[in-house]
Amino acid sequence: MLISALSVKAQDLSYEDGKKLILAEITVKGNTSFSEQTIITYSGLRKGAEVMIPGEEISDAIKKLWKSNLFNDIEVYLLKVEGDNAFLEIRLTDLPELNEVKITGVKKGKHETILKENKLQKGTKVTENLVTTTENYLENKYKKDGFLNANVQVKTTEIKNDSIAKSLVNMVVAIDRGQKVKVKNIDFEGNSVLSDKKLRKAMKNTKKINPIRILKRSKFIEADYKEDLSSLIDRYKEVGYRDARIISDSLIINDDKTVSLNITLEEGEKYTFGDVTFIGNTVYSDEVLKRKLRIEKGDTYNGVQLQKRIADNTKPDGDDLTNLYQNNGYLFSTINPVEVNADGNVIDMEIRISEGKPVYFDKVSVVGNKKTNDHVIYREIRTRPGELYSKENVVRTIRELSQLGFFDAEQLTPNFKNPNPEEGSIDMEYALVESGSSQIELQGGYGGGGFIGTLGLSFNNFSIKDIFKKDAYTPIPMGDGQKLSLRLQASRFFQTYSFSFSEPWLGGKKPVQFSTSLSHTKQFLYDATTGNADKDKRFNITGITFGLAKRLSIPDDFFTLSQAVSFQHYNLKNYNTGLFTFGDGYSNNLSYTLGLSRNNTFNDPIFPMGGSSFTATAKLSIPYSLFSSVDYTALSIERAENQAVVNDTNANVILRNEAAARISEIDQERFKWLEFYKVKFRGDWYTRLVDKLVLRPSVEFGFLGAYNQDRGVIPFERFFVGGDGLGSYSLDGREAVALRGYPNQALSSQDGGTIYNKFSLELRYPITLKQSAKIYALGFLEAGSSYDNFKDYNPFTLKRSAGFGVRIFMPAFGLLGIDLGHGFDPLPGSSVKHGWETHFIIGQQF
Repeated sequence: MLISALSVKAQDLSYEDGKKLILAEITVKGNTSFSEQTIITYSGLRKGAEVMIPGEEISDAIKKLWKSNLFNDIEVYLLKVEGDNAFLEIRLTDLPELNEVKITGVKKGKHETILKENKLQKGTKVTENLVTTTENYLENKYKKDGFLNANVQVKTTEIKNDSIAKSLVNMVVAIDRGQKVKVKNIDFEGNSVLSDKKLRKAMKNTKKINPIRILKRSKFIEADYKEDLSSLIDRYKEVGYRDARIISDSLIINDDKTVSLNITLEEGEKYTFGDVTFIGNTVYSDEVLKRKLRIEKGDTYNGVQLQKRIADNTKPDGDDLTNLYQNNGYLFSTINPVEVNADGNVIDMEIRISEGKPVYFDKVSVVGNKKTNDHVIYREIRTRPGELYSKENVVRTIRELSQLGFFDAEQLTPNFKNPNPEEGSIDMEYALVESGSSQIELQGGYGGGGFIGTLGLSFNNFSIKDIFKKDAYTPIPMGDGQKLSLRLQASRFFQTYSFSFSEPWLGGKKPVQFSTSLSHTKQFLYDATTGNADKDKRFNITGITFGLAKRLSIPDDFFTLSQAVSFQHYNLKNYNTGLFTFGDGYSNNLSYTLGLSRNNTFNDPIFPMGGSSFTATAKLSIPYSLFSSVDYTALSIERAENQAVVNDTNANVILRNEAAARISEIDQERFKWLEFYKVKFRGDWYTRLVDKLVLRPSVEFGFLGAYNQDRGVIPFERFFVGGDGLGSYSLDGREAVALRGYPNQALSSQDGGTIYNKFSLELRYPITLKQSAKIYALGFLEAGSSYDNFKDYNPFTLKRSAGFGVRIFMPAFGLLGIDLGHGFDPLPGSSVKHGWETHFIIGQQF
């Protein structure tokens, strides 16, 4: 057989004429940047090999070259045959490479994402599949966002340049999103049990146009619409109509470029539950399971509720039969509800249970912690080797590790390893991603008549035992879960130094937190003649606090009992400001604080999506007046008489000055040792409404009282309501209570209130919850007020506000934010509503 005058495609020869030949020579022809040897090697053909022509070897070679996605127009020619020797030629050209991409129809900020998602990088081989895939991906993407008529066209143009060996093309991605398609009407036919309004409400994602709706806009997205059709059937199942079905649904395109939806239903008949029996249960009795199922004979059939009582997939810690078994070791149990009879619209159910063996933890490990020491993690883990498996303990472990603040709560994952149903064992691995746990505060600005500089360092995963180890400074000793904070703030008129340290597991055996703090402040009066601080007129405050907080087990282990002893020494020298009735002297504040708190908020402490948190505290001083020989009744009367003289503008100036001096002496005696009690309460609740939209109601109350009314309420420890809630540099025990929409501390009297109420309602939605930065937007309604005594107290006389804001949490800088609040009521002494107020938030979360 000799073919020489005309070469033919080897793959086109008839298989009937097939013959085994030896490949004497293989050549490559075409526009390609690859070497001949590379192409031959990749094809799988080898010189000297015996192949069938035509045959599978030639076909396989062509397939391999196509699969490389490097070439097009691939053909193999049989040039000639001499005896048993065949001479082949592979003819191909390289696929063109992508040179540059131009995107039209969308904002420039979206270009990078489009290029990345479609892998349109320079040098990418351009195939027909790449073009088609890019068009389909982008059209589907925009349709999901409500652009039903989105159209994308991808065009390529070859670059003519003889100096370039490669074949290059430029690409234009033309995007026409069109207008978002809105739903004008949703009409139902065949429904009588459920009204149109109730059925539309059941469709969570597809809504008709409503100009007053804010949280859910009207747009047609096919995937969401299909999901809503299933929701309609679920709604019928909830009221007993288990046979309800959708006969047809149609989409009508209106002239105004909106769509209308027509849905025809068949409701069927109403069903009730009959007998409910359990099969296969040995661990729990029928009675126990019935109490957990909470379905009685004669109840309206509710298929959705039945499934949730079996296994509620929306709640990891749901009160259902599956968790009853899984919280007690039966990880591999299965529970299936089966309808066994439906005569007379009464459905008898069998709950078929396969319990399996109880499962025990074999190995429990953690991965991903590079800075945090293992013992800090393992002491929070509720799943121990050798213990019975408990889903509840796995969920609680995730929560406890997230609350530490050392790991990214969104990426904390429990991984089940080596499940062995036969032996009843499983390994557990907690995968962690560490986040920055140290923060730096460095600020500078003008205020109070001069420059104010602030330097703050917070180390939230400190290791004090390594403080003298040189190798541990990377850049600081870390890993033991301790907290160390240092802060310095200074200006010409004040200096503040503070230090605090806490150890969450004192002794390392139990969750008993030890904390201590030390602070010192110097404040100076303004000298009007020089414009500087007068160092001879000062107010110094020195304080120290020691505290212990213990996690309780009763009523549950979300409770914490805390105790603290604190001492502050206030020293005034020529500090006559009107803030205190004496400008020379001192006061001491020795107090004991008892607190009870409960916090079961969901995993992420920055953005909780569920749970609640409340704190009740009582701060008490020693009742010195019980042991003192001072007649405070007489002092009170004498003070009132002198105050009357001071207030009498017609009295002699000398007498008024003497009366004022006597008041200072009396108050110095009254407040030498502060005597008071202070009660506070705060509660926050978090409820996930839809998606990640969270509602957070909050309530606060505070009261400062006196044991001895003749001694009176102290001028320290008071409440100052209004503004951003950030405490001022003063350390006299005052508390700044946030109420946005008004200036800082503007809703309290000059000396502060002794009672306050505050109510808040906040909606939050996350923009991103990534490790590098967590950002969420919020809207709020608030109301609160401050009162000087119980005579003025009225919990319904409140200052109201509303507004919106944003929070940004970055591990290195803590929580930052801005709020715009509108005060609906006038400030004290004004008759006009306050209006808008801007608040900058640093390191505080409302």
